[in-house]
Amino acid sequence: MSPTTVMKINQQNQKTLKSIIGCSGIGLHSGDKISMTLHPAEVDSGIVFRRSDISGGGVEIKASFDNVRDTRLCTTIGDENGVLISTIEHLMAALAGAGVDNALVDVVGGEVPIMDGSAAPFMFLIDCAGLVEQDAPKRVVRVLKPVVVSDEGKSASLLPSNEFSIDFEIDFDSSAIQRQSMRVDMIDGVFKNELSRARTFGFMHEVEALRAAGFAKGGSLDNAVVVSGDEILNEDGLRFDDEFVRHKILDAVGDLYLAGGTIAGHFSGVCTGHSLNNKLLRALFADASNYEWVNASDITASEPAKAANSTSWDREAVAAIPATA
Repeated sequence: MSPTTVMKINQQNQKTLKSIIGCSGIGLHSGDKISMTLHPAEVDSGIVFRRSDISGGGVEIKASFDNVRDTRLCTTIGDENGVLISTIEHLMAALAGAGVDNALVDVVGGEVPIMDGSAAPFMFLIDCAGLVEQDAPKRVVRVLKPVVVSDEGKSASLLPSNEFSIDFEIDFDSSAIQRQSMRVDMIDGVFKNELSRARTFGFMHEVEALRAAGFAKGGSLDNAVVVSGDEILNEDGLRFDDEFVRHKILDAVGDLYLAGGTIAGHFSGVCTGHSLNNKLLRALFADASNYEWVNASDITASEPAKAANSTSWDREAVAAIPATA
């Protein structure tokens, strides 16, 4: 069995950005020109998005699973008045991968810019801004018992572990993708080097219908891998032979960071996407016996990481766990 994707929870204190930094780009779905600025934030504030283009000083929306308003083709958060910010998952993945606990994301527009379709440009921004340790312990969501959600052959689960680990499987009819699975160790910068560059992808035969429905208006070969039949249309091809499953893992990292902190638990995904990822978090937090909030220092390296290194959480064992209603 190959190693599992693991994010070691060895960061003891919270971190935020050292300086302000920004970028601009096109919205994948809106096609609008968007500018975005990342700001440092106070301890325990988490990740907060601000629509600064809204009159009256802007509108702030907490990056939280219960603020998710739409999961069609991306993750969209919003407030009670209908103000939305879409396509946040790649930035959230970068913030999670870099260990940023607190940040204010100022967006002029209703969508995070897609950049090249991956999280790598956002990792570059974070690297340029730098990080500073804050005088408060890092808080972690520890999974205490299995939580599983499923829908028509797709499933997503969180299982007890002392690390954040991931395995993922996808299966598409196109021979350009087919069945791909991944279990990889994310220690020592592997998120940045092996996952962050994986781009979002789509199918040429779906483009017309997507645009008619208001999606993918800003999509191009510059910000997505496009599959036509069994061929990759991008001139330079793929960045990884299994770029598709790597991007699905990247999406899951971003979606799961909407828990409000790093998860100490093993995530297993089978053909899952934004909708089921969000449903999984809602199921996790619906029952207080499923989880506990702890300081990162309470999770010691000497404790066994059951989900990360044991075959006891194989796919058959996960499949046997009843799905949460």
